[in-house]
Amino acid sequence: MKHLAALLLIATASLSLHASEKDGQAVAAKYNCMGCHSVEQRIVGPAFRDVAIRYRDQNRDEVEKDLMHKVKTGTGGNWGSMIKMPAQQIKDNDLRIIIRWVLSQK
Repeated sequence: MKHLAALLLIATASLSLHASEKDGQAVAAKYNCMGCHSVEQRIVGPAFRDVAIRYRDQNRDEVEKDLMHKVKTGTGGNWGSMIKMPAQQIKDNDLRIIIRWVLSQK
């Protein structure tokens, strides 16, 4: 019985994470992230797939924290001579969903 409860807990957590990552594109669109970024191609800012590739071998919790800080305070120079991204006003929960979705791109 304990094993079944553990499996259900893992499955529920997995579905929650998958739903958050799946909803990331909608949340990104809500905050107009897609005006400067796309999944596959560089626009004004880097492609989300390129962001995922850059950070894929790093500690996910630390990357998430770092990217949240960069989005909230603005950043520039990390991707060459692109225009600096201004500070964004995005709720923490929504930003976490966006970042998890971005990092899930392959």
